[in-house]
Amino acid sequence: MSEVVVLGASNRPERYSYMCMTMLLEKGHMAIPMNPKETLVMGHYCYHTMDELIKEHPAVNTLTLYVNPDISSAMESEIMALHPKRVIFNPGSENHHLQKKLEAAGVECLEACSLVMLRTGQF
Repeated sequence: MSEVVVLGASNRPERYSYMCMTMLLEKGHMAIPMNPKETLVMGHYCYHTMDELIKEHPAVNTLTLYVNPDISSAMESEIMALHPKRVIFNPGSENHHLQKKLEAAGVECLEACSLVMLRTGQF
């Protein structure tokens, strides 16, 4: 089972990050929500900082982004410290500067929709 961090996770069912959490869990992935404004997402503890998350989940496979580029830019050093194997920039979260830094560090980066990838078996 792969560990997948959903940055920007939400408790609102109409949000794509909520749909992603739902589908990840249905497909057997360990979905790890992260959002400083939430306590629990779908009954799962929601991490508020990357440092807190890294202490408990040091080997994250995928980071899927549901935040705008301003937020991911402000979190650049934290995201780099996570050392994910793969980062998915969902529509609206594209951040070319961050993507270049991640790729230079050997991280696979995709501009894609996690929901489509999950539905089509490409995740």
